[in-house]
Amino acid sequence: MSLCEHCIKGVIHEGTPKGKLEKIGGVDSYIATPTGDYPRTRTDSFAENGYKTIVPDYLNDDAIPVDALNPGSTFDLQAWVAKHGAENTRPPLDKVIAALKEEGVTTFGATGYCFGASVVAHPSLLKVPEDLEKYLATSKAPLLINSCEVDTQYPPEAQKAGDEILSKFEIGYKGTTMMDARMASLFIKEGKEGAFKESIEWFKARL
Repeated sequence: MSLCEHCIKGVIHEGTPKGKLEKIGGVDSYIATPTGDYPRTRTDSFAENGYKTIVPDYLNDDAIPVDALNPGSTFDLQAWVAKHGAENTRPPLDKVIAALKEEGVTTFGATGYCFGASVVAHPSLLKVPEDLEKYLATSKAPLLINSCEVDTQYPPEAQKAGDEILSKFEIGYKGTTMMDARMASLFIKEGKEGAFKESIEWFKARL
């Protein structure tokens, strides 16, 4: 898997985290819980919309360093990606899911941005139309793709084919690149907010 320069560009989210760190199935996880009744920074935003939201440390305490976002950074993204394949990122997620099921959780929703999307929905680096046609034919899990205007991994022609195959029209945000929804670009705010709103409405309709 290879990623482009936009994967490590962006700004730091502002605000004070409202959740807490706990271990779930032995895995460090950030948890944001809604106030009031609910069916048992961004994570907090999902919680504020009624969902108990959990972010497991599937990177095994080896996240991309903050200074990698700085212009001129020499951080080796491809080497980092090579160390974080499914064989390393999947086991922590399986532990968390198993532990939550033991607690009685029966319904799960997942969302991911950029590298996180490849963890939520394999395979990444889609072959279009083959992978989407296979998904449509074999999967029972509903799928939402919040694509952007400038994406070397999922370009406009692939997005068009995806819309046709999945019968889904995605609202576009002009000028957005792969990092805008993930890193909350200050310059293309509506792209980030639109992707979040689409995700919330999608969860409300399907969970």
